[in-house]
Amino acid sequence: MLHKNTKSSLTQKLYRADQVKHLELEAAAKVGLSKFELMQRAGKAVFECCLSLMPNTETYLILVGVGNNAGDGYITALNAVNAGKKVILCAIEPEREVTGDVARAQKAWLDNGGQVEAFSVDMLERCDIVIDALLGIGIVGIIRNEFADVIDAINQSGLPVLSVDLPSGLDADTGESLGRCIQADITITFIGIKLGLTTGAGKQSCGQLVFEDLGIGKAFAEIARSDASALDIAHFKGLAPRPVHSHKGSYGRLLCVGGNAGMAGAIRLSAEAALRSGTGLVKVYAHSASQVQISAGRPEIMVTSEGLEEALEWATCIVIGPGLGQNEWSKATYDTVITYCQNNPKPMVIDADALNIMANTASFVTIPDCVFTPHSGEAARLLNVSVEEVENSRFIFARQCAERYHTTCVLKGAGTIIDNEEKSWVCRHGNPGMATAGMGDVLAGIIGSLMAQGVETDLACQYGVSLHAKAGDLVAQEKGQRGLLASDLFDTVRLLINE
Repeated sequence: MLHKNTKSSLTQKLYRADQVKHLELEAAAKVGLSKFELMQRAGKAVFECCLSLMPNTETYLILVGVGNNAGDGYITALNAVNAGKKVILCAIEPEREVTGDVARAQKAWLDNGGQVEAFSVDMLERCDIVIDALLGIGIVGIIRNEFADVIDAINQSGLPVLSVDLPSGLDADTGESLGRCIQADITITFIGIKLGLTTGAGKQSCGQLVFEDLGIGKAFAEIARSDASALDIAHFKGLAPRPVHSHKGSYGRLLCVGGNAGMAGAIRLSAEAALRSGTGLVKVYAHSASQVQISAGRPEIMVTSEGLEEALEWATCIVIGPGLGQNEWSKATYDTVITYCQNNPKPMVIDADALNIMANTASFVTIPDCVFTPHSGEAARLLNVSVEEVENSRFIFARQCAERYHTTCVLKGAGTIIDNEEKSWVCRHGNPGMATAGMGDVLAGIIGSLMAQGVETDLACQYGVSLHAKAGDLVAQEKGQRGLLASDLFDTVRLLINE
């Protein structure tokens, strides 16, 4: 049995930009704060974040637009000057009049002796850090040229950048660049974590994500509905201790189907990942030409190229796809497995070439208790859209895949998303070193292993994805991202699952 750690303070709900925009003042009012007091808290939090994470920076270049983010920028400037820092404050349109609380913040800056200058590229040579308070969550459409030019200059400068609420030019809901986007080292986001900061290009653009609820997080959560959450390995207590009288049959029988001729490695990785994740018995059904390569050096994996229906009957869970290929043997194997599972439903993970074969069939396949694990290319084929469309709206297309096939969709990538048609979860862990052959095969084996051991499907996906990504982070932290192999994760997965 797997348990969620309900006491963990790391669980974070994710929100759409319009929810934060329309409900933050209501939440602030519930705790007796005005909009300007909220702005003051935000500016103070930005400066304290700079002190904490970049303590040796003395000259701040603070860039503001005309929206609420600009108000945060003016208050940040005040805090920095009052603490003895040197501040250059630039407005992209310095002659444009600002209103409301932004005007109040601007006046406080000017009354303190501050100046508002027009931006020039040479300013980047005179500062130690750039504070990006240009564009906020309200931006829609492609950003204007005057902002694009400044963003290009910042990205090319090599200076550390801290973005206020979100990197300027980023779509807060999808993580898509709106023509140009700041590539921040740190993003401090307020009140509610925005969906677009957690996955795909948005995860890359925001750098290290810092969350500050400004003292109204609880009040905001009470009035804002969220159907998406961020996942952390700390959310899970892990698998329960094994009873003394248990035996190998107590922990599931997983059948891994794939390993066409010349493609033995993928299914071998899935099978060994399943063993390292605690499955009692793992069997591989593969092409006869792949049997020796799969079993070599790992005699604990049972391998066969005959009796597929008998193997399906034996299994308590099935993984199909790694190394399956797309030739006649592949399609015949796929048809046998899918037909059997439609008539005899069992927990199932469909991955890799099994998804590609499915995408090329005329009819949809619906199997109860089923998990799809596509990367963006496979998801694009399943949904008949482009890879770019999937990457630009990862939450939307993960949901579409789950709904179209009535499955739990694990959309792999930076910020892997899990969607069960009703809720979404996104993984905090993972690193670019994991963009290498075989990582998806290992993940399929881990998820299949947990399902074979009786873990409920959604929880198996959440824990499996978190376990896999955290293992990748720990290995990369110890030995570096470059050269990270999928099989390097095995020992660390074993350690984590036993914690």
